[in-house]
Amino acid sequence: MKIIIVDDEPLARARLEALLGECEDAAVIASVSDGEAALATCMQAQPDLLLLDINMPGMDGTALAQRLARLPRPPQVVFCTAYEQFAPRAFELGVVDYLLKPVRLERLREALQRARLRIDAAPGAAPALTARSRDEERRIPLAEVIFLVADEKYVTVHHDHGEALIEDSLRQLEQAWPEHLLRVHRNCLVASARLLGIRTLDDGRSVVRLAGTEQTPEVSRRSLPAVRRHVRGDT
Repeated sequence: MKIIIVDDEPLARARLEALLGECEDAAVIASVSDGEAALATCMQAQPDLLLLDINMPGMDGTALAQRLARLPRPPQVVFCTAYEQFAPRAFELGVVDYLLKPVRLERLREALQRARLRIDAAPGAAPALTARSRDEERRIPLAEVIFLVADEKYVTVHHDHGEALIEDSLRQLEQAWPEHLLRVHRNCLVASARLLGIRTLDDGRSVVRLAGTEQTPEVSRRSLPAVRRHVRGDT
């Protein structure tokens, strides 16, 4: 993910760049001190994400975000500021996240995950999940996903070619692609297009049958009515 840092404070830019060095799939392509320079750089480099201060001389962060939204391919924006009072206006502008300084690594990673989901779900982009390891990054098209199971820190994606671990939460994935993913249990989502039916076991538990696998994820009582409606085609 190509990132531009925009902040009029050199120390703040240096801190963000150092934190991004500890994040996977985060390449800083520019670090600038004002909105005008950021806009010019965006026109040339077409970044995926801006980490943007709000209170800057000249064109401030909110004005820049408004200008960026009019670009043919607008980047995602995460505001990084010391002021809480700008948050309502920031989210009206559709930014990905709002980080308070000093920015913590954990919150920065959360913001990057949200940005990736937005980028993958953008119009014209083939829906896909991103699996990462120390040595590589791999995109898994949603069309190849069968089901996903959450287990402590990671989510396991079961797909047509095997399994992979991703860092996105089930909640984030469910919100990003409600038309593709259906919750069947608090720790499991299934691909809606793969759902063949529901089977009741001898012990009374319900499981789903899915195209592409012999595994049958369990359906919770809470999710069962919605899953039944989906099988009947009522959704």
